[in-house]
Amino acid sequence: MRDSRLSHRYPVSYPVIFRGAPFVGEGTITDLSLRGCSIVCDRTVLADSDVKLSVIFPDPTLSLFIELGKIRWVRKNVFGVEFLRMPTITRHRLDHVLRQQGNTSVSPLSGQAPISKEIPSRPSHFLSERSA
Repeated sequence: MRDSRLSHRYPVSYPVIFRGAPFVGEGTITDLSLRGCSIVCDRTVLADSDVKLSVIFPDPTLSLFIELGKIRWVRKNVFGVEFLRMPTITRHRLDHVLRQQGNTSVSPLSGQAPISKEIPSRPSHFLSERSA
């Protein structure tokens, strides 16, 4: 069966804080792509809920704030989020992190289109996005 996703998915393990209208939770991102991610957590969430995500990377200058995501599926303690809206700097950071994953991973989880090769011109700190 062919994976219909449009982006490579990379196996990762990054802490994440997610917020929706009726909930706040913490979990771990287990795979990541330009368009979304899978999250493992001990919290119950509902499919089709809107969420905001704060992804924490080892390098805090690359941490991500996803302004709007949609929970597309839920299976026990794992759920999938599609990224719908994020600041431009977040898109650049995500692209950078995924390129690094591509350089260190044996292979992505799907055989879809390659990641953009754009490099951010000037990184800024994660917290500065919130004030923008």
